[in-house]
Amino acid sequence: MHQHQHGGFFLRHPSFACHAVAKRRRVLRHFHSFALKPLASAPFSHLDFGAPPNHANSHLVTISNSALRERTRRDFLLLAGKSLGLAALSSATVASLLKTVAAATQSVAHLTAEQAAMDEDYWAIIQNSFTVTRGIINLNNGGVSPSPRIVTEALVRYTWEQEDATAYTMWQILEPQSETIRTGLAELFGCDREEIAITRNASESLEILLMGMDFKPGDEILTTTQDYPRMLTTLRQRERREGLQLKLIQIPIPPKNRDQISAAFEKGITSRTRLILISHQINITGQITPVKAVCEVARAKGIETIVDGAHSFAQFDFKQKDLGCDYFGTSLHKWLHAPKGTGLLYVKRDKIEKLWPLMAAESKQASDIRKFEEIGTHSAAIKLAIGEALLFHNGIGGKRKEARLRYLSRYWMNRLKDVPKIRFNTSFEPNQSCAIANVHIDGTNPEAIGKYLFDKHHIFVTPIIHEEFQGLRITPNVYTTLGELDRFCEQMELIARKGLPS
Repeated sequence: MHQHQHGGFFLRHPSFACHAVAKRRRVLRHFHSFALKPLASAPFSHLDFGAPPNHANSHLVTISNSALRERTRRDFLLLAGKSLGLAALSSATVASLLKTVAAATQSVAHLTAEQAAMDEDYWAIIQNSFTVTRGIINLNNGGVSPSPRIVTEALVRYTWEQEDATAYTMWQILEPQSETIRTGLAELFGCDREEIAITRNASESLEILLMGMDFKPGDEILTTTQDYPRMLTTLRQRERREGLQLKLIQIPIPPKNRDQISAAFEKGITSRTRLILISHQINITGQITPVKAVCEVARAKGIETIVDGAHSFAQFDFKQKDLGCDYFGTSLHKWLHAPKGTGLLYVKRDKIEKLWPLMAAESKQASDIRKFEEIGTHSAAIKLAIGEALLFHNGIGGKRKEARLRYLSRYWMNRLKDVPKIRFNTSFEPNQSCAIANVHIDGTNPEAIGKYLFDKHHIFVTPIIHEEFQGLRITPNVYTTLGELDRFCEQMELIARKGLPS
């Protein structure tokens, strides 16, 4: 197989290089006709492919080194447009997949988000954008989500480009282009691009924060008993090592309203409280918390706030201004459908300098958000394919996606809510939950039900055993069909009426 069949920036024949540039121009013109993210105004012809050396045996055509050195981060933005992955400009397959999503979304553009959420013809096209097996009903999209084919295709394409003269292609060509990803993520979150670091997951983002802050013995960090175990482990290590105090509060399951949560946080604050860690959406119940209210209380008392957005980001629609937090961390391989091992860290610009990176960085990087990305050699392909995940998300639309996810959760929740013995650990109120919910059948063991559902019916759910409650966490996604939710409900109804089969 000839190398030029892979496409990308390394092209084996000069004539093919000309064809590839022309092809990318056609793809770019094609995208202007669809309602995704608008491309930057600069023409794609500004991409400067250097001429091959003037000797007969030359067969390698690349972007010139001098052109790469002269490119600023803004130049790369002009090459690809905000949040647009370069594979979408050079791959007919990726372009075709985007075209399908764009055309489908155009067909529901006249509908409200809530109306579009019930348009099964539209969502059938979105479902077919994924290559998931239908032999398993996957209702555990909270841990990690499959990526749509557009993301996988882009990841493979970037990987091929990376594997050609890797030290050159990865570090000098692909890695600088990740600045377009930073810009796209900042736009989605509604902040300055110089406040966004690209990490490997929410845990890394939050560990950077929790391990990078200076505390004194006796300083208190306030969070809940339902916070994510890895974060509690991190803080308990600092307790043992440095003498700070971790203070945990309980919140109702589920609360009558979100004011009960903000009141619990406010009551837990003391004169020694230095930091509040709050999950935007609690991973085990799907409870959406009143982050902005808690952040306002904290700010008035001079307390910093970290928001764990592992599940909220790209599940429901919001911006940084809706939170008012100092710091935010999330995974991108959950609800954004980005490649596995991608995350986001937000640090308010005036707080970057005082925060220590998890892995050492030079002192000259003290005020640079990129100091949190100093992790040694890592793949550029994974990072760049976030661009196609952004395109897919924006192609559907954040509000439309949120409405569909809430529609799916309420579809199965409403069917089961009046079944005897079934109760919910999640509120039905729209401002308190979206895609994630937790359900329990009285007198049963969630782990036993989870095992039965998978072994006998290939339905994959998440058993939750917490000291305050227990149940099954159910997390459908945009590729989940109503028929799959019906099958899940049928089995839950049978177990509630007749018990778990022996």
